[in-house]
Amino acid sequence: MAFNYDGYLRMEKMPTLWCWGCGDGIVLKAFVRAIDDLGYSKDDICVVSGIGCSGRFSSYVDFNTVHTTHGRTVAFATGIKLANPDKKVVVVTGDGDALAIGTNHTVHAARRNIDITFIVIQNFIYGLTNSQTSPTTPQGMWTVTQKIGNIDPTFDACKLMEAAGATFVARESVTKPKKLEKVIKQALEHKGFSYVDALTNCHINLGRKNKMVAAMDTLDWIDSITTTKKKWDALPAEEQINLLPTGVLHEDTTKDEYCDLYKMVQDAHQGKRGKITQDDFEKKI
Repeated sequence: MAFNYDGYLRMEKMPTLWCWGCGDGIVLKAFVRAIDDLGYSKDDICVVSGIGCSGRFSSYVDFNTVHTTHGRTVAFATGIKLANPDKKVVVVTGDGDALAIGTNHTVHAARRNIDITFIVIQNFIYGLTNSQTSPTTPQGMWTVTQKIGNIDPTFDACKLMEAAGATFVARESVTKPKKLEKVIKQALEHKGFSYVDALTNCHINLGRKNKMVAAMDTLDWIDSITTTKKKWDALPAEEQINLLPTGVLHEDTTKDEYCDLYKMVQDAHQGKRGKITQDDFEKKI
């Protein structure tokens, strides 16, 4: 029987305002299916989104939702999680929102290892505001701000997140929706900062302006620049350069989670325990 999404969506907001052929809807469906499979209550989840095409995500899902200002999704989500450590807090944002104006918040949330699931709908461009270069736009591609070709080096956000301290890092494409659903599910189950790079197409403001006329052309291009981590690991270094590995790229279950550490601080202030020392961290209290 076909999956029934109605119970997880605000049906009065349907149909979505996303462009025909946009992969954002695939990310939404993968997320909903992951939630359903895990059996989480809608009341126990808060979805935070920012500005951009991905910002509409919080309007469409029937959970606790917060629509925030540009680049500040993680700041809001951090406050929500610290106030409600027993709830699942999920950020859904875009590459411009998360990796340009919001980079500082993203990096420090990863460094703290706060238990937030951070899904970046990564379409390589500022889609909503008409094709400006984003940190992930490939070199040489036309953008409205670099009309003879982007000269900026391309940003690999997964490498940044791992280096910053994220304890779960994964990447998948909307061309593999079941695999995307699987890594979102793994990210939700992981305790700590979980980063998911969800590669998708903006065939309107990236694709057709770079000789990829149809949505499928852009999706075929995404397939051409990705491969599984297992295959990527087996390639020589010179062939790895132009490919993005997919799947779970990094996972660490040994690092302290920030809300647990914050609880230690609260207990100390309330007289329930003494001063926090280095021994506490070594004992993983």
